[in-house]
Amino acid sequence: MRLLASAALLVPCLAASAYDYCAKPGRPPVEERAFRSAAVDAKIDEVAAKIGDSTVRDMFIACYPNTLDTTVRGDGYIITGDIDAMWLRDSSAQVWPYLRHLNEDAKLKTLVRNLILRQFKAIRLDPYANAFYADEKQKSGWESDHTDMKPGLHERKYEIDSLCYPVRLAYGYWKATGDASIFDAKWEATLNAIVATFREQQRKDGHKTSYRFQRRAENPTDSLGNHGYGAPVKPVGLIASAFRPSDDATTLPFLVPSNFFAVDILRKAAEIVKATGGDAALAADATALADEVSAALAKYAVADTEEWGRVYAFEVDGFGGRVLMDDANAPSLLSLPYLCGIDRNDPVYVNTRRMILSSDGNPYYFKGRALEGIGSPHTGIGQVWPMSIIMRILTSDCEKEQRAALKMLVATTAGTGFMHESVDADDPAKFSRSWFAWANTLFGEAVLEMAEKGMLK
Repeated sequence: MRLLASAALLVPCLAASAYDYCAKPGRPPVEERAFRSAAVDAKIDEVAAKIGDSTVRDMFIACYPNTLDTTVRGDGYIITGDIDAMWLRDSSAQVWPYLRHLNEDAKLKTLVRNLILRQFKAIRLDPYANAFYADEKQKSGWESDHTDMKPGLHERKYEIDSLCYPVRLAYGYWKATGDASIFDAKWEATLNAIVATFREQQRKDGHKTSYRFQRRAENPTDSLGNHGYGAPVKPVGLIASAFRPSDDATTLPFLVPSNFFAVDILRKAAEIVKATGGDAALAADATALADEVSAALAKYAVADTEEWGRVYAFEVDGFGGRVLMDDANAPSLLSLPYLCGIDRNDPVYVNTRRMILSSDGNPYYFKGRALEGIGSPHTGIGQVWPMSIIMRILTSDCEKEQRAALKMLVATTAGTGFMHESVDADDPAKFSRSWFAWANTLFGEAVLEMAEKGMLK
């Protein structure tokens, strides 16, 4: 669901709760919070004391714990916000900033551990699905989609990043806690499913793939062309993704940011397997695939442009076709240093960043009277995603840029004190998704990092 809201008429929430998350700024009352973490609350108090601006401070207090306050549903099941389903991508990203607190809060550690195990189980159920229900018998409202829908799936849009985020989270959990108990036979079965899916989607057998997807919808990006198989590709070693992290169909299936993400998590997965004494052949297979995709990215993902120099394309097809743009949802080109281990001073990334943060270089960079930033075909022309502005903070070394981005975010919440999916560049009172926990938590992460550097006194 993607509805526009205004300050006068906000999008109704879809989750059952006595607390109106859409209309009231600030944290819900203690008795209404879905999950409580003493370690997170202590960190909020510590960081809030370092923030001089009262508006920024109040927003941090409300946004940083928003995932825990509002989206935890039972044993490791975390919804995205105003949609009562768990996305592999969103749920992973929503808890990521809390990894630093796990050793101080056993209850929080258990929550994240259970989430990871739930994600592994979901991937084993269907590595081509992006969103799931807690009840494995529940049927989806998207049951009419022309794809292999199963009970327990909310949606079956195949996206590379849906398989990457849970591995990133598991690796981060392991590094933060030293707990390797999650890496058992079921983990190896999950990793085998991920590697097998990626290899199938390298499309080395031509256009043959077990995955197809069609939907009857007004928006053409909700479905795939060519009878549900998407645009053709030349098998060059890259991995095809049917959909982008925005849940929009790719124009050209080799989605570059997601391939960079795959390389990073395959190497992390191989490290886990080796360190835990797992299947050496599986670790070698993951490493070999990462090396193959990395080499293909170096050869096919870089484009020479007259104005910007050598840049990363957003999508390619192996035939020479390329799409030069960026989409706000992560993984994006902008987010490469944050998510994929790319050096933010890498010359190609620096050129790419200049291109995508310009309306001359990126057709989805919008600048209006109220704010400017990267948007998405998902929300239409003129709608800037706060996530893209937050990502500027998290991928920049320039304090001036970070401060300007924060100022823009604080000024364009339409009085709610929360982040939204997208905001009209001219009128912040027009926005989509009033309850989008990932964006709220990501904002909290950015403010936390700025405060701990002494930037917000």
